[in-house]
Amino acid sequence: EMNNKPTRFFSSRQEKRVAKLVGGKQVPNSGAIRFGAGDVTTSRILIECKTVTKPQKTFTVKKEWIEKNQEEAFAMGKSYSAVAIDLGDGVQHYIISQSLFNKLVDVLDND
Repeated sequence: EMNNKPTRFFSSRQEKRVAKLVGGKQVPNSGAIRFGAGDVTTSRILIECKTVTKPQKTFTVKKEWIEKNQEEAFAMGKSYSAVAIDLGDGVQHYIISQSLFNKLVDVLDND
């Protein structure tokens, strides 16, 4: 039974997965630092990871996660921030800003 594992197990597993997917690094001990800096970092993006401990159909997103991660990204000199959400199936969904989405549209349209 998976649910007797601590929440940190699921969080760490997601962070490792996201770091591998984006070619980034897991921020060491990010959850333990009071004003910790995100969970995964690349040269230009700070990613906050949120996961569930068992598969869910719904998930509440808090505006403060997005704002706090944007502030931390800025403080770290990162151009962008994102929140990665795993609904328990190992698939990552990302919340990104309008400016980052516009950049993605530009890249795709000029591909």
